[in-house]
Amino acid sequence: MPRVSGLLMAGTSSDAGKSLITAGLCRCLARRGIRVAPFKAQNMSNNSMVCPDGSEIGRAQYLQALAAGVEATSAMNPVLLKPGTDRRSFIVLRGAPAGTLEAGQYTGGRRHLAEAAFAAYRELESSYDVVLAEGAGSPAEINLRAGDYVNFGLAREFDLPVVLCGDIDRGGVLASIFGHWAIVDDADRAHLAGYLINKFRGDASVLTPGLDELTRRTGLPSFGVLPWLSEVWLDGEDALAFARWPTVAGARGTLRIAVIRFPRISNATDLDALAAEPGVEVFVTTNPADFAGADLVILPGSRSTLADLAWARERGLAAALIERARRGGPILGICGGYQMLADSIDDPVESALGTEPGLGLLAAQVRFSDTKLLGRPRGTWRGRAVEGYEIHHGVVEASGGEDFLDGVRLGNTWGTIWHGAFENDDFRRAWLSELADTTGSTWQPTPGAAGFAARRTAMIDTLADALEVNVDVAGLLQLTGR
Repeated sequence: MPRVSGLLMAGTSSDAGKSLITAGLCRCLARRGIRVAPFKAQNMSNNSMVCPDGSEIGRAQYLQALAAGVEATSAMNPVLLKPGTDRRSFIVLRGAPAGTLEAGQYTGGRRHLAEAAFAAYRELESSYDVVLAEGAGSPAEINLRAGDYVNFGLAREFDLPVVLCGDIDRGGVLASIFGHWAIVDDADRAHLAGYLINKFRGDASVLTPGLDELTRRTGLPSFGVLPWLSEVWLDGEDALAFARWPTVAGARGTLRIAVIRFPRISNATDLDALAAEPGVEVFVTTNPADFAGADLVILPGSRSTLADLAWARERGLAAALIERARRGGPILGICGGYQMLADSIDDPVESALGTEPGLGLLAAQVRFSDTKLLGRPRGTWRGRAVEGYEIHHGVVEASGGEDFLDGVRLGNTWGTIWHGAFENDDFRRAWLSELADTTGSTWQPTPGAAGFAARRTAMIDTLADALEVNVDVAGLLQLTGR
């Protein structure tokens, strides 16, 4: 069977926008009736999702599959690295745990990961018309080139054209694109097929002289200038993209939700649905003084529960949470944040610290197991259907309180092991209404407000529409041979 063509979208830096641009291009191609698959050989992110087949992949690739209208599978993100410390990452290989990767192994200890990634790409190319691949970080990291299999290493393996995506909002984008072209070797440079500019504010014609000169010097064509899209912000994978939620005005009152920004925060996308709700202001903080003005404090997921709990104690956040609970202030813990609320945490797996006391705000004990639990559970709350997903080693055994989504509620402290629960519109609005009643807020759901899934779909369509207007999508598609 002849190899299907693909395209690699690379960024001149992390958070240059390649994930969302790839998602938008997936939607553009799907609109043309092209069966397209997203792909990222290796993703380094603590934002992940459970696919229908029970495998774990990066959240960005899950969004891209939604945009393409296809079912997400582990082949779309065969290697997921989840940072646990600054020098160690946990490996998820084809959707399942596969040990750790130490900092010293990053250059030369990934051959088996590369082989798995290439095999996954071949699997996709045999089933789809086009594979839209996303690079990682910057493809000009020549210090890592020898072991690369996600940028030029992937392009060389499958003879892919590479398009550079540059973030003009950071400044220096022309020099960055030129530098990428200049610093790589001739064989890699031969795969560069052009560039596009992302996050531009203002009159794009102002850029024309610079783009013309950049093209003259490099021979690379410009595929267009994508404007800043402030309304498109869902499902980020990068720490740099976290907490850029716009405020959505509500018709009836407000709720303020403070989220603790743990050093190893994971699945921060849980907060997107709350931030998308009209009248709900979600903000992140590392300052316990910010709790005073919040209707709710959330402890989100963590890839290193005991380490992040120790960090919270050092900064006075733990003491502030205990005092807040004593006064009846609402608190919600999700997954790792839920585990921190327990009486004790026994972790011989992630941290190897043994048994440590939790915050003691819920009557529960946590025991970490070598087995990672992955699933897409369903349940009800107050008669409303709720679906979520779970990704955890820690198993919580509660000994008192009201059941809450495989977790527990005690007074105004809530804990659930489920991610994604707030994406369920009826549940989210009912739960927030109960929170408003508890705190004396006048907030009520805004009549006629779009649901979360509809809002996400609208964002994908907005992104695709902007690409069609401002970027040479036909030219990009031509690079794939279609």
